[in-house]
Amino acid sequence: MAEASKLSGTERAAVLLMSLGDEVAADILKLMGPKEVQKLGGAMAGLSSITKNEVALVLDEFVEVVENQTALGIDSEERIKTMLTRALGEDKAGGLIDRILLGRSSKGLEALKWMDSRSVAEIIRLEHPQIISIVLAYLDGDHASEVLGLLPERLRADILMRIASLDGIPPQALHELDSIMESQFSGNTNVKSSSVGGLKCAANILNFMDSSVEQEVMENISEVDAELGDKIQDLMFVFDNLGEIDDRGIQALLREVSSESLILALKGADEILKEKVFNNMSKRAAEMLRDDLEAKGPVRLSEVETAQKEILAIARRLADSGEIVLGGKGAEQFV
Repeated sequence: MAEASKLSGTERAAVLLMSLGDEVAADILKLMGPKEVQKLGGAMAGLSSITKNEVALVLDEFVEVVENQTALGIDSEERIKTMLTRALGEDKAGGLIDRILLGRSSKGLEALKWMDSRSVAEIIRLEHPQIISIVLAYLDGDHASEVLGLLPERLRADILMRIASLDGIPPQALHELDSIMESQFSGNTNVKSSSVGGLKCAANILNFMDSSVEQEVMENISEVDAELGDKIQDLMFVFDNLGEIDDRGIQALLREVSSESLILALKGADEILKEKVFNNMSKRAAEMLRDDLEAKGPVRLSEVETAQKEILAIARRLADSGEIVLGGKGAEQFV
């Protein structure tokens, strides 16, 4: 077992939860989303032979982090609502608060995030494409891409174009969506109008799809609306864009990626990205990685693409949590 400092962030969180006791850990897990629960559950199942010293190191690190925190995040949602309402008035602040606190009141939609992709596809497959686009826009990118891949091929491009064109949800579409949720789940969903979808959402979903399907959908979109296709393409983040992440970000990413996935992914990477990775490893580790790449020999393109998408998913997760800043065409600019 590695030292606590060598554990990934997820593994350290798993050690911490297992140290807190079942009831406390369960209360914490209730506050997390499906992806976090699944990831932490997998990490907990994979831990073995944890020593008292390793647990102590994790707990010490946690205490140090907590001691450096402020109280700014306490009741932050209510504080945001109060400040915005006072500054802008109830009418103007209402829509802005909905966008900032997206999905907090969408119980029916939230339930879909916990369902497997095939079940979601089965629920929405016969609905109007506009309804399908709203549902997919609400899901996480990788989840939405799996659902889209299970829908009829003839619908995919149309749905992606609708997602890219979403600018708030029309009241009628919300009414239909509310009806769907009400028929599938018990209780009222009380879904509020929120700003979901858009070009970045469409590009993110495409990023998670298999390359062959991605290319086919993009071709269909470009045939119908070339300008829209170009805008989506510009926002897509591909594996070689990882080379534009700063050194600190690359190091954070490498800590989360398995050696086997990294080797497979780099087999299809350009030399700039390979050197970026080598330069952010110890000399010994870089030499071992070079040797492993040479010894690996030819591999299937599908295996390379799968490994690259896995690493891209990790990169997006780290970017969403603020641990790294992604480069590429779709990245935000700083001045």
